[in-house]
Amino acid sequence: MIKSIKIRLEPNNKQNTKLFKFASTSRFIYNWTLDKQQKNYKAGNKFISDCELRKELTILKKTDEMAWLKEISCDIPKQAVKDACNAYKRFFKGLCKYPKFKSKKKSKPSFYQDTAKIQIFKNHIHLSNIGKIKISESNRLPIGNSIKKEILVSNPRITFNGLHWYISLGVEFDDHLEVNINGDTLGIDVGIKNLAILSNGIVIKNINKSNKVKKIIKRKLKLQKKIAKKYIKNKKGVCYVKTANIVKLEIKVKKLSKKITNIKLDHLHKATTMIMKTKFSKIVVESLNISGMMKNHKLAKALQEQSLSEFKRQLEYKCKWNNIEFIQADRWFPSSKTCSKCGYKKPKLSLSERIFKCESCGFELDRDLNAAINLKNYTVS
Repeated sequence: MIKSIKIRLEPNNKQNTKLFKFASTSRFIYNWTLDKQQKNYKAGNKFISDCELRKELTILKKTDEMAWLKEISCDIPKQAVKDACNAYKRFFKGLCKYPKFKSKKKSKPSFYQDTAKIQIFKNHIHLSNIGKIKISESNRLPIGNSIKKEILVSNPRITFNGLHWYISLGVEFDDHLEVNINGDTLGIDVGIKNLAILSNGIVIKNINKSNKVKKIIKRKLKLQKKIAKKYIKNKKGVCYVKTANIVKLEIKVKKLSKKITNIKLDHLHKATTMIMKTKFSKIVVESLNISGMMKNHKLAKALQEQSLSEFKRQLEYKCKWNNIEFIQADRWFPSSKTCSKCGYKKPKLSLSERIFKCESCGFELDRDLNAAINLKNYTVS
């Protein structure tokens, strides 16, 4: 079983400069490849393979104009060429949108490292042309002089999120299957008021309504207003001047944003892990048209904060890890309108009706719990 691991790096000033240099090189070569492919396509020629472009790049290294590439690990530009070519191939297959040039300001700094050149130690990780970098977490990676190909599967990537550098890689672990499964089915109804309501009566609360998150958001908004006032104050003609104080305040805002994200992710992981510990053999989740619901400006913000897609993603892969069947109910399955006792389907049910009242048998139950029980009884047609 392949599991993705993401660990924060703690580079010193010299290492930090090199990391940014490598990320900039990766961006430059990616854009260079896209430019080559676009000009070649407009000229009516065939697609240039990544092998040909990498050979051309090797020749360019010998010129004075591109001699600076000799200071960079050869794997970084080669992989950037490969990534750009793969983006073009995926576009022509209809798997993604037309590849765009990476922006220096907007694009996330990232680059590739070869698996054979990575060395892992207890509290450090050795990267090519950089040296040993401290890691924030120990004992999460297989320690050794080098990572073998059969252990590390996915490409290691180093990324910068605006505050910290991270290394993400896929490590193969032994398959772990849960054996103490009770054979029952669990229905999960997701929503805005609460994150999820389980068919066994357990309610997972909405973390966005907690005082802890509300206080951080309030502090963040105050800082953003302060930054906006400083930008207006330091405006020179049409341009806005970014002072050292503005930079300091923006870093504080980024830290608060990261803190909110971490709290939400922690809540989601704890919730999904708790669901796995119930050891049901089958889990049924309702399928919502989130992109369509986001068009409603009254619900858009609450839906975005709830991170329902991430909740489903975590449930899906954790079910796979624990040998639990994961089912997404049909989008048009009327889980909220159907009575979980007699099966009567209501013609209309407004969002303001929080208690489900059956017009046929007189059964009354919480709207979300009723939907979760219906999902539990859902059968794939």
